[in-house]
Amino acid sequence: MDIATTHKNTDFDALASVVAATILYPGTTAVVPRAVNPNVKAFLSIHKDMFSVSAPDDIDTNAVDTMVVVDTNRWERLDGMGALRERTDLHLRLWDHHDLPGNIDADEACQETMGANITLMVRALARERKVLTPIQATLFLAGIYEDTGNLSFPSTQPEDARAAAFLLERRADLNILKTFLRPAYGVRQKEMLFQMLQGAERQRINGHSVSISQQEITGHVDSLAVVVRMFREIMNVGAAFGIFNNAEKKRCMVIGRSENESLDIGSIMRGLGGGGHPGAGSAMLKKANPEVVREMIVSLIEGNQQASVQISDLMSFPVFSVPADMPMRQAAMVLREKGCTGVPVTQDNDMVGILSRRDFQRTKNESHLNSPVKAFMSTDVLTIEPGMSPMQAANTMVKHDVGRLPVVENGKLIGILTRSDVMMYFYDLLPD
Repeated sequence: MDIATTHKNTDFDALASVVAATILYPGTTAVVPRAVNPNVKAFLSIHKDMFSVSAPDDIDTNAVDTMVVVDTNRWERLDGMGALRERTDLHLRLWDHHDLPGNIDADEACQETMGANITLMVRALARERKVLTPIQATLFLAGIYEDTGNLSFPSTQPEDARAAAFLLERRADLNILKTFLRPAYGVRQKEMLFQMLQGAERQRINGHSVSISQQEITGHVDSLAVVVRMFREIMNVGAAFGIFNNAEKKRCMVIGRSENESLDIGSIMRGLGGGGHPGAGSAMLKKANPEVVREMIVSLIEGNQQASVQISDLMSFPVFSVPADMPMRQAAMVLREKGCTGVPVTQDNDMVGILSRRDFQRTKNESHLNSPVKAFMSTDVLTIEPGMSPMQAANTMVKHDVGRLPVVENGKLIGILTRSDVMMYFYDLLPD
């Protein structure tokens, strides 16, 4: 079984790219996350007979042979695909217009900076002379227009405009676009905007005019991105952030909008575990303290040059390690006894690698279990210095998808920093 899927909170660019994947790779099933933006939801409800899409719950992941991932390159942004992450026999294709490192290691990849992801796929559709229906062309054009602000955002590339022209030649309907790209703005959104404007302040951070608003919300409020955009325009600032905390669900949604090219919202949101583009982005944080989230945003804008807390204040020491010549069988017992998922490997008092539970997946027989740790350990080890900040550590962990960082000073291992150590610093962890 072949499937194509995309990120949560699916927008038109993501939906268009999933549909394009089913045309490029005949027989592929379109899998759309459960959470989609309101305009996409309205579009699918009306056009459900024209587009065959499945939900993640409809898919037997054991039957999946090939997965096409579009408009994202991070596993955590996918919906219901966690079981596929450890599959070594899964064939992965990636289409992404964010030219940034991710943690999806694809067998085939088209990753190139572009205003819209669907532009990359339209190029391939045109090259292969695929026939598009008017409604497919309309959906693809909606993806381009949405992600480029009708070809007006600074991230827009000449090829985005050429792809739009190509789709118009295939009878894309601009009237339908006007209907479904219209921002949903109603009573709840007006109330939220009014609350955000009460007591709102402007501040200068690292030379940027910024306004950050914290709000408590209950239930579900659609189109918060529209509210944040209007908030930024009314406040007349270069960038605006909305921190929407839902105490009942123990989660915090962060949305950012910017018109300043030198302040990359997407980069800031990636620092919070989310994603986006230079002008727009979002992140979902579980069990987060809104005040700490505000501090994190400010720190990311500042570049965190003046962080007072250092890695040396958070790391664990002394560090438990295993020798490089220890048999894998014995190392497995050590990990179970210690209750840890990974441990540094040393030789002659120098760290030479990291052994994690993932490495044991490659032990297939008795001879492997009797082999030394150095035969299976990871030698490409990320480390961090004790004088660095928690924010730098968090960014490294998110970027490289690692749960622990050895702390090294003058070539010697002096401590270990885990994801839990960093989260305990940034968040008020609540009991489940």
